[in-house]
Amino acid sequence: MISTKLGSTGSVLLALTISASAQAPPGEGPALGTNRTTQADITGGGMTLLDIRKAGLKIFATPFNKLDGYGDGPENLADTTSPGGRPTLQNNGTFLRVNGLDAQNCQECHSVGSNATVPFTFAIGGVGGSNNNAIFQPTEIDVDDTLALGHSFFNGRYINPPFLFGSGGVELLGKEMTADLQVQKALAMSAPGTSVPLVSKGVSFGTISFSSVGVQDSTGIEGVDDDLVVKPFGRKGDNATVRQFDIGALQFHMGMQPSEAVGAGIDGDGDGVVDEILIGELSALHIFGTNLERPKAEVLTGAARLGSRIFRQIGCSGCHVPNLTTLTTNLTYSQPEIHDDPLANVFYAADLAAGPAGFATTLGGGIKVPLFSDLKRHDMGLGLKETFGHPLDDQFVTARLWGIADTAPYMHDGRATTLTEAILLHGGEALAVRNSFDALSDIHKIAVLTFLRTLRTPTHPAQDLL
Repeated sequence: MISTKLGSTGSVLLALTISASAQAPPGEGPALGTNRTTQADITGGGMTLLDIRKAGLKIFATPFNKLDGYGDGPENLADTTSPGGRPTLQNNGTFLRVNGLDAQNCQECHSVGSNATVPFTFAIGGVGGSNNNAIFQPTEIDVDDTLALGHSFFNGRYINPPFLFGSGGVELLGKEMTADLQVQKALAMSAPGTSVPLVSKGVSFGTISFSSVGVQDSTGIEGVDDDLVVKPFGRKGDNATVRQFDIGALQFHMGMQPSEAVGAGIDGDGDGVVDEILIGELSALHIFGTNLERPKAEVLTGAARLGSRIFRQIGCSGCHVPNLTTLTTNLTYSQPEIHDDPLANVFYAADLAAGPAGFATTLGGGIKVPLFSDLKRHDMGLGLKETFGHPLDDQFVTARLWGIADTAPYMHDGRATTLTEAILLHGGEALAVRNSFDALSDIHKIAVLTFLRTLRTPTHPAQDLL
């Protein structure tokens, strides 16, 4: 534990309860130890941002064992795919791999800072290689193509791990955009029959209207769920905050049940361990992840400058918006979170300009987030369509291009090993832009690629925590 003190006597008793409930054999114990971070530790003012980030790194990088609560409990025959009651592979009792239970900590899948070097450059919070792809909730994998489709059928999702760098700026953008859309929704509710544009930070999410009896007409909404909560995390746009994403990831990949999700003192998966991830530990993990350094861009010269101009001219920047700005530098943290009210239940705030994230400030008092995305879902066409059986199978949130020089392989599942492959795989709403790139001269294509290779990941992120 990084914090220099226990949160309270309750922390000691809770730790003893955890250890006893797991029936640790002599000489063994939970990898997290007994000195745990509580929410009171964070809200009490006794921990600096550095202390909290170190506590978050502990949750991020500790290889959990069964005494921590790693893994699911007894198999739930009524639902063998959701976290909590999954089987293990060949009855090994620990790992499944094909649908989670595939890592002992977050760092295992987020460790590559740059794949542009040989060997790759290690980084805390980086991307994962194709070997780290998550194989999400399949019930059928036709490995040897018995269906004779010419490919291996798979009805799950196949997901390449992205990096965490700059995620604080992304979350702050999402929260401010959500706040804007909620105001526009309220305006539409107050004027039944009126179609109100849904626009935030120059990004259009369509229109909304309400009937005279208050029924929402969602047919005009584009690229966001009907709740008008911008969810920038997850390729499908299904997580509003890093905290929400972390809850699902801990359960899916490690079978670690956060108290926030299952209840304090509740053994959510029946494995004999309660309070596997405390609320304070989840808060520390959230604050750690959103205060990692941001990706940075090299100075544009020559071909790269030309490539940047062509990138805009052929329409890439329509979705891959180079910069979005916020109204404030402060990212707030809430518990519990109410995603359509981002300022509810705030317990902490971090300055993303003054802190390690290092975002540049704007004249308006916010930060500049050079993410190259509009944080909106788009139809990417049949070529990229998944076979999960979900209405969003062909839709993906616009990929953030910052750091792309260092983060091959590309696309949601890592199928593209080069930038050109990735561009030419675009379809659906992006087909016209894809064709414009394909029609460029070789010199202009090289210029675009040269520009993209100026978008780099941070060097030595989180080194001050080691």
